[in-house]
Amino acid sequence: MDAVMTDFIHVFEPGTDPARPPLLLLHGTGGDERDLLPLGRMVAPGASLLSPRGRVLEGAMPRFFRRLTEGVFDEADLTKRTHELADFIEAARRRYGLPAPIALGFSNGANIAASLLLLRPEVLAGAVLLRAMSPFATPPKADLAGKRVLILSGALDPIIPADNAARLADTLATAGAQVEHKTLPTGHGLSQADANLARGWLEG
Repeated sequence: MDAVMTDFIHVFEPGTDPARPPLLLLHGTGGDERDLLPLGRMVAPGASLLSPRGRVLEGAMPRFFRRLTEGVFDEADLTKRTHELADFIEAARRRYGLPAPIALGFSNGANIAASLLLLRPEVLAGAVLLRAMSPFATPPKADLAGKRVLILSGALDPIIPADNAARLADTLATAGAQVEHKTLPTGHGLSQADANLARGWLEG
């Protein structure tokens, strides 16, 4: 076994539909490796699911990287943790025989998925970013040509300013990604509309 595979507590559910790309499930603050499994099964039935637990603790709550305050990220830690997660993805692909996955991330998980796209774009085939914000004050240059990204924001989200989510969409599109950004009449939590839109996008 790759040593890096032991770095992340994770769940792997083999798929039953080889035509579907695997999903990389990335939970929000306080979640764990089982949080998004029901959503993954709902939006991509038959797909393989790879779901790691974030290795940073904020109090007792797992996260994928540190933040300084609400909405202000520790970018040095974010960069380090992004590369650690990317190495885990590559090791998991070797171990489980997977093609590049599509990330399905919520909140903190969506933010590190956006960071993966910018820092290690080769590890992802695309991403569904639920309640994401721009991870870097000055985004790194990336080549995202051919990668599809869906961003779903909440119009009533008290955590993520609308202009921040729009800036993320612009950053990814400028890097060459095919970005679809929708704002739903909801807050930071997930809704049935998120699941319906994600499933339709993944089938598109």
